[in-house]
Parts: sequence; C-alpha cells; structure tokens
Amino acid sequence: METYIENKTMEKEGYFGIYGGQYINEELKIEFDNIYSKFLELKNDEDFQKELKDLLEHFSCRPTPVYFAKNLSQKTGCEIYLKREDLNHTGAHKINHCLGETLLAKKLGKKKVIAETGAGQHGVAMATAAALLGLECDIYMGEVDIQKAMPNVNRMKILGANVISVRSGQMTLKEAVDEAFSAYLKEYKTALYAIGSVVGPHPFPTIVEYFQSIVGKEAREQFIKMTGGLPDCVIACVGGGSNSIGIFDGFIDDAEVKIYGAEPLGKGEKIGENAASLTYGREGIIHGFKCLLLQNEDGTIADAYSVASGLDYPGVGPKHCYLKDIGRVEYKTINDVEAIDAFYELSRTEGIIPALESSHAVAYGLKFAKENKGKKILINLSGRGDKDIEFVMKNYPKAF
Repeated sequence: METYIENKTMEKEGYFGIYGGQYINEELKIEFDNIYSKFLELKNDEDFQKELKDLLEHFSCRPTPVYFAKNLSQKTGCEIYLKREDLNHTGAHKINHCLGETLLAKKLGKKKVIAETGAGQHGVAMATAAALLGLECDIYMGEVDIQKAMPNVNRMKILGANVISVRSGQMTLKEAVDEAFSAYLKEYKTALYAIGSVVGPHPFPTIVEYFQSIVGKEAREQFIKMTGGLPDCVIACVGGGSNSIGIFDGFIDDAEVKIYGAEPLGKGEKIGENAASLTYGREGIIHGFKCLLLQNEDGTIADAYSVASGLDYPGVGPKHCYLKDIGRVEYKTINDVEAIDAFYELSRTEGIIPALESSHAVAYGLKFAKENKGKKILINLSGRGDKDIEFVMKNYPKAF
C-alpha cells in the first residue's frame, strides 16, 4: 500500500513543519524537558503500559465500538459509521489523555493536576482521573461556559475538583487557558498542567496525541473487520484538535482515505464570529506555541466564538496546521445552524444525542453524503450531548 506521509512531521524536536515549538522561559523549559523525558521513558515501560491499558479497558470501557448508522445511511444514500467515543466513561474522548496525563503526573511525583475546560468534558474527565488516582485537581472554566454546561460543573464538584470561574475577557476557553497556565507557573514544581488538547508548548501536543491515537488504531481495525476495507473518508470536528488527530492518526498513511476536519464557522465569516482558525487564521503564537491563529488587523489575538464551548479557541494544534499545509487533511467549516440541525438529526434518526462539538462533524458528514452518494463515511462521535440538552432546548427549540 502506498504511504502518503511517512509520519516524519517533525522537522526538529517539537515542531510540525513550521508550527509548534516552545515559546516559554528558560526555567519552565527545564521543567518541560523533564516532563518529556519522563514521558518517553514511560512509553517504553511495560508496567506503565499495563496500568494504562487496564484503566482504559476496565475503567473507561475501551474499546469503544464503530457503529453502523443504518437509519441515517438509508436516508442519505451512503454508508455512515460512527466511532462511539461518546460511550467512554465520562462521555467523551477526553478520558483517554486524562488518564494518561494523570498517570504521568503521579510518576513525576506531582501532587496536583491543573487544567482548563470549555464545554466541561475535559474538566470532568480530569476530575475523574484525579479522584481515581488520588491527586488534587483545579479546573479553570470561563463563566460563560459554566452557565452553558452547568451539569458538567456539578459533576466536577461532586468528583472533588476545585472549579475556578474565569471572568476575564470573553469568559470562555481562551481565558480559561490563560488563567490555568498562569496558575501553573506558580505551582509547576508540585503540579502538572494537564492540557486538554493537542495544543500548547512542546511536548504537550505530542503527549496528548499519543494518548488519543488509540481512537484511530481501534477505528481502523474495527472498520476493516466490519466492512472488509477502509472508509472512503474520515471526518472529525476540530477545535484544539485532540479527538480529530486521534482518529486521523489511524488513517493518515492510507492515501485512498480522504480526511476532513470540521471547523466551527459560528455565526459567520467575520473575525470574531467564528473559531475557524485553520480557515481564517494567520501564523502566530499563543500559549507558548506557534499555529494558525485568529488575529485582528493589528495582530492581536481575536475573539473566538462557537455554539460549542469546546471549540471556541482562537488557535489549533500545530500538527493540524502542518497537515493542512501539505494537503493531507481538508478543513471545512460548519456554522451554528448546521451543527444544531445535525444535533437534532442524529438524535431523532438514530436515537443518539451528540455533543454540540461532535455535531459539527456529523453536519459535515451529512453534507458530504449529499454530494457523494454510495460512499463509506466514518465520523468520530467524540462526545455525547447530555451537557448541551438544557442549553439547546432553551436557545434552539424544535417541536417537542
């Protein structure tokens, strides 16, 4: 089989093409190098791998299935399959890297994990992993997102996490990252910043991708077993990019498989109305790494917006930027209305309520199916919509 890309995305340590890197002070660089060194050691440690595998299998309930969406397939004229990451314990793919990062923190001798969250799924998964493994947990969350995803806030509190409301700026994900990172700078000797996506300074994009790559490995094997071959395309939503890079990893070397990332167009194409950084961003630096970044005309970081709190970040993982540059992945935009319509469509056609983040991937899958009859489409259903139900019913009601 022809190899499209030989996984040589790192021109030098910590970079994916021109993106990534470590834009941090020298003292923190020493700490991050120590984290990376320990991570590389644990990757080859049989005891660590056994412990992680046991947790993923018996605690998180992996492997998650690939599901043939029969009703949706009949309706669209395509074969639509869903990788059911929504069936993970805590309801999303986030538990994959949270278990890994929390285990890493323990092996580093840390006493606390610090994290940010948008929709709350990363926060719940981190609070869960911290409770399980006996670490303190601080979760920073924008006040706007707290009001949108109150069920997840309550879950974090029940699990023993300290939820800190962020009231600066737009009071959403970017500001939550700002404050979480500021807090970490004061506590890095005793705490680990367990970042929630494939973003941040090296080595965090590499670490999170490693723990999420299980999604693609499972999906590829499962799809071949179910159908006898590969999908025609793989689709996932992209905010920071952890769920998408996780499933993309399983198919990146299969040149015959088209790969699509669904970005949030929000309310429109104007800067400040969306969070589509791969479509409208320019090269820039945020939170210690270089990526395609939404910027105002004067070069300042622009506001990001999406109906899905987990996607409203003005930057994106450096590997996604690289994959766009080389043309391996095509990034498409889905607006709020399209995502909400897909939310209802999957719920009422298949009996599966998706997260608003995942609804962007479903929406592009439906759009692709309309224009490409007879294709086999694999969509990463990265999370379930429990957290979004109250918000959607209040703001986007349909006939109930």
